[in-house]
Amino acid sequence: MTQTTKPKIIVSGIQPTGGLHLGNYIGAIRNYVTLQDEGRCFYFLADLHAITQPHVPAELHAQTREMAAALIACGVDPDKAVLFNQARVPAHAELCWLLNGTARMGWLNRMTQWKDKAGKNSEGQSVGLFTYPVLQSADVLLYQATHVPVGEDQKQHIELIRDIANKFHHDFAPDVFTVPEPLIPAIGARIMSLRDGKAKMSKSDPSDMSRINLSDSVDDIASKIKKAKTDPEPLPSDLAGLEGRAEARNLVGIYAALAGTSEADVLRDFGGQGFGSFKPALADLVVSIFAPITARFKELCADTDMLDAILVRGASRAREAAGPTLARTYEALGLVK
Repeated sequence: MTQTTKPKIIVSGIQPTGGLHLGNYIGAIRNYVTLQDEGRCFYFLADLHAITQPHVPAELHAQTREMAAALIACGVDPDKAVLFNQARVPAHAELCWLLNGTARMGWLNRMTQWKDKAGKNSEGQSVGLFTYPVLQSADVLLYQATHVPVGEDQKQHIELIRDIANKFHHDFAPDVFTVPEPLIPAIGARIMSLRDGKAKMSKSDPSDMSRINLSDSVDDIASKIKKAKTDPEPLPSDLAGLEGRAEARNLVGIYAALAGTSEADVLRDFGGQGFGSFKPALADLVVSIFAPITARFKELCADTDMLDAILVRGASRAREAAGPTLARTYEALGLVK
């Protein structure tokens, strides 16, 4: 399907394992809020992806609700965007199986995420972890997505989705799927660890001091930023002075992203000052944005019935939207007439 005749349809998912952190907020969630006014958005909690690795069922169920609460607290509006969890929409798993006949082993073997997660124990990993990108492709193609918001480091996944869609069209029938484009945020797409400026901020990092969580208190935030790794030199007055200073660049980048300004402007205001002056200013800025979100998050988590109702309603809307694509896929494969 050509995108020129279609309105913008945006699809993105997030795994409900562990809480949201500052990197998620700047790199993805804040963008979710903006995009829901620019097209039809499908935001899903990727619980089917979560079971590709060891998990505790009761914890996964609770974390799915918590992630829904977090997204809503950050500004995702269930009346504007379709918010749901994958497991309530069986078409995701169905289309994944249908696309397994099109995806190629070589494509999946080259995925850097597979290599990173499997490590040296690839033989001991689940088949689901290996075929994770096929399910990811189904997630996107199912809704005729025109755009998928991703970080710069995730473009490989979009290329695979495009490869699968194009091969399916070549082998079976044209125009069954829309071939999506990546949507990369202009700023803040890659926030790094507070303990290592060369490693991405991640909820899987064993050190809680490496990230600022949505659930952190004001004191937690101030303490983590105060103890964030830096170097002894003051902040430079221009961007060239950040060369080779990964931790300093990361903190300046966080400030710029949250303040809606450029790194150059941050250095113009703080250049020549030490981190003893800059870190408290950064902590105040983070708190001013996160404190209201955290308060709303806690309110939402206390109302599990409301959260379940939102996810059920979103799943119903998602199933309705997914039905035609799934039906066309079955037909193109010769499984039904």
